[in-house]
Amino acid sequence: MTAIVSAKLSPRWWHSRGVQRFMQHRLALLGLFMITALTLACIIGPYILPYDALFIDLRARFAPPLTGQHYLGTDPLGRDLAARLLDAGRISLLVGFFAMLISTVIGTVIGVVAGYFGGWVSTVLMRFVDAFLSFPSIFLLLALAALLEPSPVMITVIIAVTSWMEVARIVEAEVKSLRERDFVLAGRMLGLRNAHIMFREILPNAMGPIIVAATLTVARAILLEAYISFLGYGIQPPLPSWGNMLNGAQQYLASAPWLAIIPGLTITIAVTSFNFIGDGLRDALDVRNDQF
Repeated sequence: MTAIVSAKLSPRWWHSRGVQRFMQHRLALLGLFMITALTLACIIGPYILPYDALFIDLRARFAPPLTGQHYLGTDPLGRDLAARLLDAGRISLLVGFFAMLISTVIGTVIGVVAGYFGGWVSTVLMRFVDAFLSFPSIFLLLALAALLEPSPVMITVIIAVTSWMEVARIVEAEVKSLRERDFVLAGRMLGLRNAHIMFREILPNAMGPIIVAATLTVARAILLEAYISFLGYGIQPPLPSWGNMLNGAQQYLASAPWLAIIPGLTITIAVTSFNFIGDGLRDALDVRNDQF
């Protein structure tokens, strides 16, 4: 069976043509560089900055960027904006990553089962997906956030619960196209269990669309966290996030515009970078490109 399975859709293009295509995608490389730099800054930056995110210096209130050691300025309480931005980045990026992980797992399991079995199983599961999609996701997200405790863990779970449906649809369609391939038929003839065929044989061949969807889900989760935190239902002060930094800056747009511009620009960079990476991965992991 090993020989049969290895002859299906060989993943060697991951290490050759796929990598070459990704490396030739300039926007994807730019996005990867920006996300790597942003992540390293959020991890290392708070330890090397002269101030921490909670240090209050009332004498330095509303200091503009590049004032002394306040490289990005200060907020209405005199807290260093750079320290708060990087601390907020840790939370926003972690929320985005773990929300993506949870939603991808849920969507993948439902999509694989629905696509493999088809029939009434697919009908029931996909109508369940349609039921979730029938609710405007942002209103469902806000309703859940308003009813539950707005902690980072809870916000992550809420975003994941409202983000898995698109992944399920993508995986279901991909599995349907793979379930009649020769390597699947060979597995059935050899008496392999359905679970083994679904998750050990079919799923590895559907990883391309899943990886692309997961990358885009990170960007969407960061935006959703910023949105609900901006409205006051997400991460609560004094714990910083990019969204609640924007919330606190809206009344100072005229007098201290950097309070909104800097976190807003950071959100834009993060989301755009993940979208660039998703576009690059979509082209790199598309095995149909190997035909040309």
